[in-house]
Amino acid sequence: MNRKIITVLIFIFSLSLPLFAQLSTNGGTPYLLSQAKDMSADFADFTNLFFFADKLSAFDTEKAQGTIECKRHSLYTRQAFNVNTVLPQTLKMLDFPETAYDNNPRLNFSVDFVTPRTLRIRMVTSSAAPADAPSLMLAGAPSKDTSWKYTALKGAHQYKSAFGSIVIEENPWRISFYDAAGRRLTDTWRWCDNDSTQVKSLPFNFIKRGVDNSRSINPVFTLSPGEKIVGCGESFTSINKVGQKVNLFVTDPQGPETDQMYKPIPFFMSNRGYGMFMHTSAPVTCDFGSTYIGINKLFMADEALDLFVFFGEPKEVLNEYTCLTGKSPMPPLWSFGTWMSRITYFSEAEGYDVARNLRKYKIPADVIHFDTGWFETDWQCDYVFAPSRFSNPRKMIKDLLSDGFHISLWQLPYFTPKNRYFNEIIEKGLQVKNAAGTLPYEDAVLDFSNPQTVSWYQEKLSGLLSMGVGAIKVDFGEAAPLNGFYASGKGGLYEHNLYPLRYNKAVAEITKQVKGENIIWARSAWAGSQRYPLHWGGDAANTDIGMLGTIRGGLSLGLSGFSFWSHDIGGFVQKAPEELYRRWLPFGFLTSHSRAHGAPPKEPWLYNDSFVRAFRESAEMKYRLMPYIYAQAKECTEKGLPMLRALCIEFPTDPAVWTIEDQYLFGSDLLVAPLMEAGNKRNVYLPGGKWIDYQSGKVYQPGWNEIEAGQIPAVILVRDGVALPHIALAQSTDKMDWSNIELRLFTADSSVAEGSVCFPSDNRLHHLKIKQQQDKWLLTENPLKGQVTFKITHK
Repeated sequence: MNRKIITVLIFIFSLSLPLFAQLSTNGGTPYLLSQAKDMSADFADFTNLFFFADKLSAFDTEKAQGTIECKRHSLYTRQAFNVNTVLPQTLKMLDFPETAYDNNPRLNFSVDFVTPRTLRIRMVTSSAAPADAPSLMLAGAPSKDTSWKYTALKGAHQYKSAFGSIVIEENPWRISFYDAAGRRLTDTWRWCDNDSTQVKSLPFNFIKRGVDNSRSINPVFTLSPGEKIVGCGESFTSINKVGQKVNLFVTDPQGPETDQMYKPIPFFMSNRGYGMFMHTSAPVTCDFGSTYIGINKLFMADEALDLFVFFGEPKEVLNEYTCLTGKSPMPPLWSFGTWMSRITYFSEAEGYDVARNLRKYKIPADVIHFDTGWFETDWQCDYVFAPSRFSNPRKMIKDLLSDGFHISLWQLPYFTPKNRYFNEIIEKGLQVKNAAGTLPYEDAVLDFSNPQTVSWYQEKLSGLLSMGVGAIKVDFGEAAPLNGFYASGKGGLYEHNLYPLRYNKAVAEITKQVKGENIIWARSAWAGSQRYPLHWGGDAANTDIGMLGTIRGGLSLGLSGFSFWSHDIGGFVQKAPEELYRRWLPFGFLTSHSRAHGAPPKEPWLYNDSFVRAFRESAEMKYRLMPYIYAQAKECTEKGLPMLRALCIEFPTDPAVWTIEDQYLFGSDLLVAPLMEAGNKRNVYLPGGKWIDYQSGKVYQPGWNEIEAGQIPAVILVRDGVALPHIALAQSTDKMDWSNIELRLFTADSSVAEGSVCFPSDNRLHHLKIKQQQDKWLLTENPLKGQVTFKITHK
């Protein structure tokens, strides 16, 4: 081999070294920009020091505060009959000077009692505790509850409320949680919980990295046989997270078909009767029994632990969690109507044409959305309607509003070098910076932790909202630089996941200020974003799998404290196949918010007359159901419940429902099972009592049933004993007559029917009861006598 070839090979090898390093630290796959971070790898790195939570070295029972001694360890390999395993070994400190550091550090540890159902556990791995500043993720300072009673146990401390208890064992240290009946829910994993021959998992620990001496904490809890875990945000993988590794790191997964998420939320619930909120914005990887079936490992990039634990069934836990992080406020009535969109309408003429055709074909609708093309240059956001294609945008907005159409506009927070505002943003320092004070990316990314940036940005949106624009589409927000420097004083490790929350907040607050309404249309989110409704499910594929991922995502987000959510009916990426689009329609219209959006054509009249009828039927169903929808929405805002509701929320004691992910409850009383494949029937699981077909009136028994879809291609059922309020059909919500409401009764065996109504005029929830008296059904009391006439019909 000649010298030249050898030189080339050496050069190629030297270039490949960084790649080999990447491969070794990312599970064999090179890390790509904005990909989810898997924090578990750091907790298997032999160059790191490991500190195992060992014993309670001091504890003040009155304050529920103390210190935990953590023993220093390192990892090594052990060979046994040609199998290499990893074991820890205790380590004598080699730090210098030895007198300056502790071999086995003592961590400050505390328990705060927030409500009778909620407690907070905090632990700090650094001698410099994080500042106790207001948290963007919390709706306010957590309350303090005095109902928890202390009892001294042998070698342990117990605090108990009416709904559960926590026991803190001293040596070896362990925290255990119990429900009100004394059943163990979960506890921390200790070193001694491994058996004598095999090390199954490291115990509750924190690490100090060899690369930079930074610290991260790893709480480890037990899982029980049959335990199910749900939540973690808008996750597109199976709804039960047990057996999965879930990375809580905001990404743009390019659609709801992967394990990455636009809206990860560091919160989950167990079917055993508890929930946990990891109060951090740093990346987290949750190993829910993925690497060891009996353990829940929470790998946190954060150096401190701040964990809220909730006791109760899903409804109770969601209420507690959203009392802490904020409940979704009520969006305006018009937002519950049809949103007509595509990528993209380019002109004023197209806007008028879409409005004219919606009314011509009698498709009820309230919103027309202009996506990326309303600027002079497509995708180049400059907050100005293209003068060449919009001769009088203010008049267009006014004209369309007079016909019942609100306008929604797309924008994003990234500014390319060719954008007219790029230089201004740089000059004013409104962007996220890198270590050199310049740009981490080619684009300038607005730094929403900077109040000056927020003011500059909101001034741009205010001009549009003042023109009459109804809503701003809060697109993207997933790519805040991980290596960026932010005006908050924090780095990207803590600001990346917070970025969507700051972004949502900035748009929602200026919209509320100018319009007086709670409405945005956002794609990315973090814990607390539910305070700024609403969010949609991203760029779904036009496939059955795209539809399945979308439903999973919506259910999972609803299990994470979000009341309102939407998705692109028919999928986004390409022209929706007509057969799939037809099946997707009822799912889309039986979601809190309904938008047809994606690659053209999306408008039903561009398919055929039959499809126009199918689109119209689903839209009309939703508009007639608007009193039910609005009342359910109101209840959701009060209790932290989702409109698109997993069955386990309403039927938590039925073990079957914790894994069902292709059917859902729309509110509390309608069960929807979309057709997930071509055909006109499917198997549906019915929990509780009897259910009545919304379209045919046929009665079904609880359990598994094969059910045929009706004229509207979905299985839609109503609980036995429900009074479902309807309103006369109108082409837009502002034309609805709320003084006349039909109460449509769905009863099989029940002689009583109940329902709720909420009127936009007062936004108060009114409960109604109708009783059968001989051959008549009568309203026992009309709380709106003189204001509303109720007509009672029976399905």
